[in-house]
Amino acid sequence: MKSSLYLLVITLLITQITFSQMPLKKGSELCSERKMNLPHSFLDDDSPNSPKHTFDVLDYKMNLDMRSCFISPYPKSFTGSIIVKFRIDTALNNINLNAVNTSLVISSVGMSGVSFTHTGNILNIVLNRTYTPGEVTEVLINYSHNNVSDGAINTGSGGLFTDAEPEGARKWFPCWDKPSDKATVDITVKVPANVKLGSNGRLNDSTLTGDTLYYHWISRDPVTTYLTVLTGKVNYNLNIIYWPKISNPGDLVPIRFYSNSGENPAAMMTMFPNMITYFSQKFGEHDFEKNGFTTAPAPGFTWGGMENQTLTTLCANCWSENLISHEFAHQWFGDMISPATWADIWLNEGFATYSEALWYEKTGGYSSYKSDINSDASGYLSGNPGWAMYNPDWAINTPNTNTLFNTAITYNKGACVLHMLRYTVNDTNIFFNMLRGYATDTANFKHKSAATDDFTAKISQIYGQDLSWFINQWVKEPNHPVYGNYYQFANNGNGTWNVGFQARQTQSNTPFHRMPLTVRISFATGNDTTFRVDNTANNQIWIWTFNRQPTAFAFDPNNDIVLKTGNTTAGSVPGTTGISSTNTDLPDVFALMQNYPNPFNPVTNIRFDIPKRSFVTLRIFDITGKAVSEIYKGLSDPGKYTADFDASKLASGVYYYEITAASEKGSVMFREVKKMVLVK
Repeated sequence: MKSSLYLLVITLLITQITFSQMPLKKGSELCSERKMNLPHSFLDDDSPNSPKHTFDVLDYKMNLDMRSCFISPYPKSFTGSIIVKFRIDTALNNINLNAVNTSLVISSVGMSGVSFTHTGNILNIVLNRTYTPGEVTEVLINYSHNNVSDGAINTGSGGLFTDAEPEGARKWFPCWDKPSDKATVDITVKVPANVKLGSNGRLNDSTLTGDTLYYHWISRDPVTTYLTVLTGKVNYNLNIIYWPKISNPGDLVPIRFYSNSGENPAAMMTMFPNMITYFSQKFGEHDFEKNGFTTAPAPGFTWGGMENQTLTTLCANCWSENLISHEFAHQWFGDMISPATWADIWLNEGFATYSEALWYEKTGGYSSYKSDINSDASGYLSGNPGWAMYNPDWAINTPNTNTLFNTAITYNKGACVLHMLRYTVNDTNIFFNMLRGYATDTANFKHKSAATDDFTAKISQIYGQDLSWFINQWVKEPNHPVYGNYYQFANNGNGTWNVGFQARQTQSNTPFHRMPLTVRISFATGNDTTFRVDNTANNQIWIWTFNRQPTAFAFDPNNDIVLKTGNTTAGSVPGTTGISSTNTDLPDVFALMQNYPNPFNPVTNIRFDIPKRSFVTLRIFDITGKAVSEIYKGLSDPGKYTADFDASKLASGVYYYEITAASEKGSVMFREVKKMVLVK
């Protein structure tokens, strides 16, 4: 968190709104700062010994009288009732709901509920009988909200808004307040006739009776409790546009813009359909029946935004394109797919922060995207508190908001991890297929919840290779790699040069991080050459032989591994020449590994281990036994080696590669042959 927090002041003149300028802070920073300063405390029922969740809430049906909240002196008190419909998962004759004692007063229960107790912020309702798994029943709860400032109900200046993340819903309605427990909502609210009020889902109807208006909102799609919202104000401005769905342009989705007097969301309304279309193309088509934005209608929401499902809350006068791109991306990541636990919060905030960069890519090209990612990386590296994005304890014990919504970790690192995943799979189309496949998986995730391991399994399935190593090291481990690499140029004296590269990680506060590495070699003549290698072990060595003189070496020349520190310097690399060098990860035996990839086209890499100083030759033969290439030949110190073989000048077919290791006196100590297949 920054040491000095300030209001985001964005002057929006009716005729002069420029979204191309960067706001004072990124959308992710504003979102993080607001959430880190939320007043919601975490309650004892979230301890490891809290009761097991024995039921699944299906629907919350509320009927609330909030009329007085919009009339001076704008109290926060209201009365209401809620019907909780739930399915039994374990035989039970009572249920526990979260209901904060200082905020909510329970007057009675009914339907399947026959009696209740309300202590320790837990509402225990005794049922009229014992229910068995699979049965569905309902309880009625009559209650009132006290005139207290609890952060969940905010009133003033004729306005009201709810604000519930992470665990504030329990302060304005009794509920099972866990992020994975999603239910449809049906909310009727009584307000003065001059109030406009929005909520989740669609406006089913509104009924005017004298000077009183009844709004009836229904969400067909399940909502997690912290994303359930009410926002309204006397004489609120309301503009509605319609977005034609990509799959069916005749299906028009209403987008509602609620704004305070003096604000003008006109430019936002013009731009926004393009954003919906773009994110729909990237993540899967927007699937909610409505969406919208409100600027805070009452004091208490001074910066940033809150991604309430289908009705995002923004700070007053905050029609910032950068902030909107962050909060709207949550409609996929956080809302449509909610976190299974608070340990999985990076699936919300990291994805939304990454989407800010994607919107820059849409509007300004890849350079704008990368500039934003570099900014996220800088924010992480300068503010890293040293903990992992995923902490399994958070699934049980919700951390404080300064930890949960830490800008450097949850937002910046999360976005950078997705950038590096895109780099790792090395194919932009595959990367977005992975995100889209995750977001559109109706059987497992869409309108449901997901844990980190669920996401890992899904992207691995789509990619066709296990990516748990990537997620585990970047998400479940703290910190980042610190590189202390060496490179070396060696003149072989026969018109060829060897270039050696040793990838070394020197950090002690996190394990070795496997990553594909890109290196670029420049020469005295001709074009640069770029190699991409898979760094699977520390102190790994690669050697390339060229018939022109190398002049410069660059590690990660495009800074794709944005979360790293350290350097790459000229030094002794074992095997490049006969000069020895320290290698702390020496093999015990000679070994020749299967080339990877295999089959290949046209480049593959061949790994081999040398346990003692040897004269090593690595050659390629065709199927007739004719030598077609000599990849490497030289006196080599002990180490783990990787040699790249470029077969671009050879025809498709079966080839063999042979390694021979001889002592300095010439006796052969090791020889092995393996087969590989070139497919063009």
